[in-house]
Amino acid sequence: QVQVVESGGGLVQAGGSLRLSCTASGDFVSIAVMGWYRQAPGKQRELVAQCTNTGVTNYSDSVKGRFTISRDNAKTTVELQMNSLKPEDTAVYYCKIVARRLSGSYNGWGRGTQVTVSS
Repeated sequence: QVQVVESGGGLVQAGGSLRLSCTASGDFVSIAVMGWYRQAPGKQRELVAQCTNTGVTNYSDSVKGRFTISRDNAKTTVELQMNSLKPEDTAVYYCKIVARRLSGSYNGWGRGTQVTVSS
């Protein structure tokens, strides 16, 4: 089994900051990609940022310059530093991993953490 657990959401005023963390554990050989997605009410889930195991990062245009994704040296934890938050950043944030298991590739999701930005 593979577990993906997020933490760090909450309520913040516009212009504030939050830091999300996600840790993966369990039965996998390595994790190729760790990333963050978000889903606002009535909208589709969208990519926020992701980071490969070689350090390549990718951000959505809406968060570039405000959010920073980073992975630890063990490459099983990913964090998302969110600065200059806006009300439109309000959403449930999900961590996603693309892991390599002996049985093949595996996509895993966390349960999500709520981020609410008040105006």
